[in-house]
Amino acid sequence: MNSAIPSVALIGPGAIGTTIAAALHEVGRTPALCGRTPLEKLTLRVDGKDIDVPGPVLTDPQQSTRTYDLIFVATKATQVAAMAPWLAALSHEKTVVCALQNGVEQKAAFAPYLSGKELLPSVVWFPAQRESNELVWLRASPRLTVPDTAAAGVVLAALAGTRVAVDAAQDFTSVAWRKLLQNAVGGLMVLANRRAGMYARDDITALALAYLRECLAVARAEGARLSDDVPQEIVDGYHRAPPDLGSSILADRQAGRPLEWDCRNGVVQRRGRAHGIPTPISDVLLPLLAAGSDGPG
Repeated sequence: MNSAIPSVALIGPGAIGTTIAAALHEVGRTPALCGRTPLEKLTLRVDGKDIDVPGPVLTDPQQSTRTYDLIFVATKATQVAAMAPWLAALSHEKTVVCALQNGVEQKAAFAPYLSGKELLPSVVWFPAQRESNELVWLRASPRLTVPDTAAAGVVLAALAGTRVAVDAAQDFTSVAWRKLLQNAVGGLMVLANRRAGMYARDDITALALAYLRECLAVARAEGARLSDDVPQEIVDGYHRAPPDLGSSILADRQAGRPLEWDCRNGVVQRRGRAHGIPTPISDVLLPLLAAGSDGPG
């Protein structure tokens, strides 16, 4: 193998992690796989074929016998503390840790577990759905955006020539907040227990636009440069989506798992309050999302 290509470990072989693992495996760069479930392989279904990534998926950090140049963390934002022992086991002093997670607060979430290392946040554009423990269905071309920093070069080198396109953005803040708006309005699917087809309703379209405008005001206060057209563009995207397209937060709700409501939706209310921006729609949505995730009842 070319010595310029970084060695890679992947923590969290869910929909996003399986996509990354399969993309690397296709070009002969199979990563080390780490997670909670001891699987013998991962399978990505894409373009009418299956890509099988050989395991095993390691489940104990003490099973690791080496360190890696790049660690992709594809766990949920709710699982950062739980996966922290893997970072200690897999990293050396120059390891780049790239968070493939939702939200705009990735650096703060990881800071207690990196021993001074810099985290590389990312924005993940992967239309991937988990069909079973081993099988993930990728429905369109995957894309990853990272900040234009020195650490981004490691990710670019690792994924060069794979099916995952990587963009290094100078204005990463704007990209990250735009994706957060898209994810935030996707939370409406959790409350309705419906997939993307629900956005065809006029009343849901109106609610989505009002909520997105609220989110947009907060994003701008945080430094994102986003136009007035962004809410309509995001809703138009949901209108064009397959009616059966779900989301990770909807899948978690239907499976009774904890929800990433805070990093996707709670941040809008928190940052809005910090800037003195009213968030009346968030003030209604958040208690419902939090109760749906954490109970009681």
